[in-house]
Amino acid sequence: MNEKFYSLPNEKQQRIINAGFRIFSRNSYKKSPMQEIADEAGISKSLLFHYFHNKKDLYLFLWNTAADLTVEYLTRYHCYESADLFEMMERGMRAKSRLMCLYPDMTAFALKAFYEKDAAVCNDIQTSYQEHFNRKATDALAGLNPEDFIPGLDLKMMHRQIYLMSVGYVWELSQSGAALDAETMEKDFSEMLAFWKNVYLRKDS
Repeated sequence: MNEKFYSLPNEKQQRIINAGFRIFSRNSYKKSPMQEIADEAGISKSLLFHYFHNKKDLYLFLWNTAADLTVEYLTRYHCYESADLFEMMERGMRAKSRLMCLYPDMTAFALKAFYEKDAAVCNDIQTSYQEHFNRKATDALAGLNPEDFIPGLDLKMMHRQIYLMSVGYVWELSQSGAALDAETMEKDFSEMLAFWKNVYLRKDS
């Protein structure tokens, strides 16, 4: 834990976090100067280095913060308290919409970080991603009833396909240059949920 950073008032912490999300989401790791992040946060570069030893320290802090915030809000919105996969996903969508209001650039940052190839951070990001993904997949699949789905469906494969399609949607949207706004994503995701229900759920005879 970075005690110097966490000793700051919450408002100042949020400014630094959002500044980091914003700058790193717009550029590669290598081309994201600490000076720009400091300017965006309204502090000096020397003060930013007082809180974080180097750029890698800040980058991985932001990645882990994004993961921790996501888990916190999924829990707060009772995402894993239902045995209905699609109800979980609807709750998750509301949780992430709220997060996007508080941290507008967090989603774009997380996506950029996932595809980052710089050797300084790539392995750390991928290792962390696998740990978080496996944990989320386990939670999502734990209470599912196979009888709710079409016969013979591989639930683990279904979950992975839905996850990858969701990530692909956000990636496509980010590459189009459109803003990642919560309202548009919530609308589009609702349509995707309706489609997945129609494809995967058992039909009443």
